Amino acid sequence: MTDAPTAITPPSDLPRTLGELRASGHEFRTVKEELRDNLLSRLRSGAPRFPGIVGYDDTVLPEVERALLAGHDMVLLGERGQGKTRLIRGLIDLLDEWTPVIGGSELHEHPYHPLTPASRRLVAETGDLLPIGWLHRSERYGEKLATPDTSVGDLIGDVDPIKVAEGRALGDPDTIHFGLVPRTNRGIFAVNELPDLAERIQVSLLNVLEERDIQVRGYQLRLPLDLLLVASANPEDYTNRGRIITPLKDRFGAEIRTHYPVDLSLETELIRQEAALVASVPDHLIDVLARYTRAVRESPAVDARSGISARFAIAAAETTAASALRRSGLRQEREAVARVCDTVSVTSTLRGKVEFESGEEGRETEVLAHLLRVATAETFRDRLSGLDLSGFTDLVAEGAIIETGDLVSADELLGQIGTVPGLAKVLDRLGLGDAPSPGQAASAIEFVLEGLHLTRRLAKELTDDGRTLYGS
Repeated sequence: MTDAPTAITPPSDLPRTLGELRASGHEFRTVKEELRDNLLSRLRSGAPRFPGIVGYDDTVLPEVERALLAGHDMVLLGERGQGKTRLIRGLIDLLDEWTPVIGGSELHEHPYHPLTPASRRLVAETGDLLPIGWLHRSERYGEKLATPDTSVGDLIGDVDPIKVAEGRALGDPDTIHFGLVPRTNRGIFAVNELPDLAERIQVSLLNVLEERDIQVRGYQLRLPLDLLLVASANPEDYTNRGRIITPLKDRFGAEIRTHYPVDLSLETELIRQEAALVASVPDHLIDVLARYTRAVRESPAVDARSGISARFAIAAAETTAASALRRSGLRQEREAVARVCDTVSVTSTLRGKVEFESGEEGRETEVLAHLLRVATAETFRDRLSGLDLSGFTDLVAEGAIIETGDLVSADELLGQIGTVPGLAKVLDRLGLGDAPSPGQAASAIEFVLEGLHLTRRLAKELTDDGRTLYGS
């Protein structure tokens, strides 16, 4: 379940009673009508509909928009880390910023459409003097991570023993303690990992999806809820394992498949958008990590059914930046710029994010290290193909050795290199400009050295203390 949203104070010029609300010309719209109208408005104006969602413009988002325009509840199917929850939470931006509710209503009832017996009595007694409040759209979202121990009471509601103990009759609807779904009335409710709900709990959602009402134990109570229900699920669980009941699948109006970024450019854009980098990570290294993530996803050694989350690439970039920051602290550098040597640590720190096939037991780190080398070589060829790099190979042609590694500072590396013919063109290709900082120049040089090694044009040796020797 999500944390309770921070209360937002409504504008002072909004109506405060039912009479003022009627006089203002306010018209009631259901949640799905709100979503449809506001989405249409953005479509017509060209305004962003789903800011922060990367890679879905031509695939997933059109299907989501069709579902919203049709007024369908939907289920998003995809492997882990494909942005399903981010997309679901973004739907609240399509709701009206403020919506009126009966003051003190537990179910956020609209003043024109009271649901509970208590609210109907209150409206009848007060008439146009009924006090109303205003609910911000950020408070109109509910979410539950489905777990095997989730109960009907959690989702729908149950008898409140305290209210019964106060002397109210057991059949009195006022003794009900409402669950998460009715408490999200007039909003959007999301169920994450829907197949993990026990079947008897899934049954409790049937009425919500079709008849739009709830049933609590033996109460003669019908509450026509007004909400959009969205679920997420892994397609393996949803379609193959029989972990979701057929009537529930049938009640979702739209089934939408999500996916990982289809292009390398989208993968790099996602990393740049989401990663909290504590040091500078040049674009060529972001490319390496994006290719690395895609290579891990496509590797036959990795269980494709579990997927490789976008969080893998994001964590890889953050770990690489952290390695550069660590070096800058240990070597008293004025700037922290990541180099190829900083990417090596991700093979061990991110191992737990990858599910391997059973036959790869004991080789996990070896497989990840190999894929990282492949990604680095591919980026080297893509970025620097066609350049004359003989100036770098000439550095070690007469037996010289260049020492680098995650504990060798940029100044120490540059001091071993001196002036290298062709370095300016390398910097230009890597987008580091005509006047790079020492850290940027060192990052470019080490990338070239590693690329030459991976393309078998330069020897390399790793020492016991973690340093790297090129040209040995």
